[in-house]
Amino acid sequence: MLRLSVLAALIASPALAAPAGKPFFSLYNTDLIVLMAFVIFLGILIYFKVPAKVTDLLDSRAVGIQSELDEARRLREEALALHASFERRHAEVKDDAARIVEKAKADAQLAADQAKADIEASIARRLKSAEDQIASAEAAAIRAVRDKAVAVAIAAAGDVLAKQMDAERNDALVQKAIASAQEHLH
Repeated sequence: MLRLSVLAALIASPALAAPAGKPFFSLYNTDLIVLMAFVIFLGILIYFKVPAKVTDLLDSRAVGIQSELDEARRLREEALALHASFERRHAEVKDDAARIVEKAKADAQLAADQAKADIEASIARRLKSAEDQIASAEAAAIRAVRDKAVAVAIAAAGDVLAKQMDAERNDALVQKAIASAQEHLH
């Protein structure tokens, strides 16, 4: 109450300047009328306990805001925990991907080395096969040349013998060949 009266006195100080020729406490002083209406309005507010109700409303609103803040803080902590979990999972997936890439590179290198070794072995086999074919062809050519040389020598010897052979020698050689055949057959 004391506060209201001091407040009224401070506010009413301009009211002391009443219109000329009129008393201060008259209905012609509009400042006084406004002051009285304000004091009556404040009295009505206090009588109906409006400040207490406003305070209760503000307190309940503060409690509601506090609970919302607590809920927001809890949700924030959950979100941070979830974010940290996702970050850990992301790092794990990144590490797994790096390991998979490294393993794939190692497997590819191993496959390339194996393919290189297989190609070298294949080339070695083909070279060996070609060398064998060359040696076989060489041997066949040498045999063919020898056979041809033998055939030419036999033909030449036959010609020489035919020129040197007479009938008596021919009969003697035939008899000798027949005797030799009989010995081998019996």
